[in-house]
Amino acid sequence: MSRVEQRETRKRTVALEEWKPRTRLGRLVLEGKISSIEEIFTEGLKIGEPQIVNILLPNIEEEVVNISLVQKQTDSGEKSRFKAIVVVGNRDGFIGIGSGKASQVRNAIEKAAMDARLKITLVRRGCGSWECGCGQPHSLMFETTGKRGGVKVKLIPGPRGLGLVASEAAKVILRLAGIRDCWMRSYGATRTIPSFAFAVFDALKRTYFVVTPRDWVK
Repeated sequence: MSRVEQRETRKRTVALEEWKPRTRLGRLVLEGKISSIEEIFTEGLKIGEPQIVNILLPNIEEEVVNISLVQKQTDSGEKSRFKAIVVVGNRDGFIGIGSGKASQVRNAIEKAAMDARLKITLVRRGCGSWECGCGQPHSLMFETTGKRGGVKVKLIPGPRGLGLVASEAAKVILRLAGIRDCWMRSYGATRTIPSFAFAVFDALKRTYFVVTPRDWVK
């Protein structure tokens, strides 16, 4: 672990020690009555505090996808702020993406990271490629699509060993979600990184809402 990672881990530990839950779910997590994030999704509960994710997913990672300068015209003149897009995930089926604005880059990244934790979702992985059939959760279970603004993406399950046939921004999101093999097709204004990133996240999020024959057996 690098010095930067060690410093961030210490800061996160101190923040958790000083954390006073404001929601019922937060109190249940702090008391140990909810010990896994899967229970939250099973009960259909809403995550209202980012510390909940830090406790239940201690190995969560962050990646900055995009930072842009946003300007707004006001009565007092032009106001400039930074907008950050951050992705969080544990490389094992959980992914979240968020945005944040602030006058300083660091504050914008911190706001985006907190927002991403509140939007974290479960990704259903599997081996949905007819070329493979290994049964390992290295790809997606089925084809899925996502949309945001003028961008639409399609994720197609790939055989084991294929890798990620996607753009660099999409690779960051897919890797943090635990997807190692898949094809991606994109349509529309794909150069708009925020819309593109949220479209990929939407496609991954949709995997959790699809009912498969395996679910009927359960």
